[in-house]
Amino acid sequence: MSMAALQMSREWTGLQQFPSATQSKLLEVLGSFKEKDMSTLTVLVMGKGGVGKSSTVNSVIGEKAVAVSTFQSEGLRPTLVSRSRSGFTLNIIDTPGLIEGGYVNDQALELIKRFLLNKTIDVLLYVDRLDVYRVDDLDRQVVRAITDAFGKEIWKKAAVVLTHAQFSPPDVLSYDVFLSRRSDALLKVVRSGARLKKQDMQTSPIPVILAENSGRCNKNEDDEKILPDGTAWIPNLVKTITEIALNGSKSILVDRKLIEGPNPNERGKFLIPLIFAFQYLFIMRPMVRRIKTDVARESKPAWELRDSGLGSRRL
Repeated sequence: MSMAALQMSREWTGLQQFPSATQSKLLEVLGSFKEKDMSTLTVLVMGKGGVGKSSTVNSVIGEKAVAVSTFQSEGLRPTLVSRSRSGFTLNIIDTPGLIEGGYVNDQALELIKRFLLNKTIDVLLYVDRLDVYRVDDLDRQVVRAITDAFGKEIWKKAAVVLTHAQFSPPDVLSYDVFLSRRSDALLKVVRSGARLKKQDMQTSPIPVILAENSGRCNKNEDDEKILPDGTAWIPNLVKTITEIALNGSKSILVDRKLIEGPNPNERGKFLIPLIFAFQYLFIMRPMVRRIKTDVARESKPAWELRDSGLGSRRL
């Protein structure tokens, strides 16, 4: 970890704001990184605007580390929140919403890519809302934009986070059925937008995690914020992040090659020898053979050409 990054990080005092049961679970989970000799973890949070990205970052950190805005701001920039505890540093990068005016905001995406230059992404959290009844082409556009920016491999390091988990579905559907349908629909969009094969999804399944950032979130007897099934969601989210970070897939280094794409001058260079070989065998050799034949014919005297019948054919 660079000195600049160390100077930017602060002591993770927000950890002390959690109930003791949550603190214990978080410290236990974070201890997994020490066992693997990992001293830092970088989590990238992306998605559309107004889905709860910033609120989720604040919930995990345990303090209001980033401003929360329901509406996307034109001047909004990526924000790095860095917190350290006992030699371990957690970096969470909050990003602006990727949709503006019904389309992917290429300017916002470019800003995010430049902000991430020379950083390594260990985990991607793709955030959306649970209380949405359908997916559309905008969802696919966002997934495709993320894939085009960072490559298909980033989905091996990803989880889908559904906020507003304390949601009551329509009476005709149970909570579990609604959650299953919403998760399946969104994962299909991820697969389609990222151009992933079924085998990719089976080999590296993308987990779906629930989050409830509202102050009205239900709590258990230990004062922990819980999901409708009773799961303490903050430790569960951090646990899943840890599992993704340690799943054996390579983290994504955002270098200039990734940002700017392949050098157009390098594109297709491997085809040059094949093109030359094709030209030589099928164009140059036949052409040289015909030229030699013509030269040989022209070098013969007229009477020899006449006797051989070549002269009359020319006439």
